[in-house]
Amino acid sequence: MMLGIIKHNFRHLTIPTFVLLYKTMVRSHSDYCCSVWAPYKKGDIEALEKVQKRATKILPSLRHISYPDRLKVCKLTTLHYRQIRGDMIEVYKIVSGKYDSAITPTLIISDTHKTRGNDLRLQKSRLKYDMRKFYFTKRVVDQWNSLPNWVVIANNTNIFKKTN
Repeated sequence: MMLGIIKHNFRHLTIPTFVLLYKTMVRSHSDYCCSVWAPYKKGDIEALEKVQKRATKILPSLRHISYPDRLKVCKLTTLHYRQIRGDMIEVYKIVSGKYDSAITPTLIISDTHKTRGNDLRLQKSRLKYDMRKFYFTKRVVDQWNSLPNWVVIANNTNIFKKTN
């Protein structure tokens, strides 16, 4: 619906204008609560990504370019990248105590000191059932543990966002 509004009401769009309209009118809807919902089924991810693929074809100058190249020209990122980045920002806020610990999910910092990884490695718990492997506290552990130490020890959230 929002893509139709952009397409019909803005005939001669420049790339920066399109990106601004797209981010405010379309992508804000798909990114809303992505950390909570976190689509993990291939069909759901493809359906959301298809919206961005279709949106980048609105500009006549980009119609015949491949999707990855259209993203580069528009300086946009994929849904998967934005989801991982959002998860890492939330983990940083939880680990650094930005949220009230009484209401945040439990992320246990590992007490083992391995030679690789960062100083704030999260403890990976075993799962009894497969249905929980996509929960926030389970899906973020490997990604967080793979971040370098200089990223996870950032002084504040804005610095973490810039380095992430």
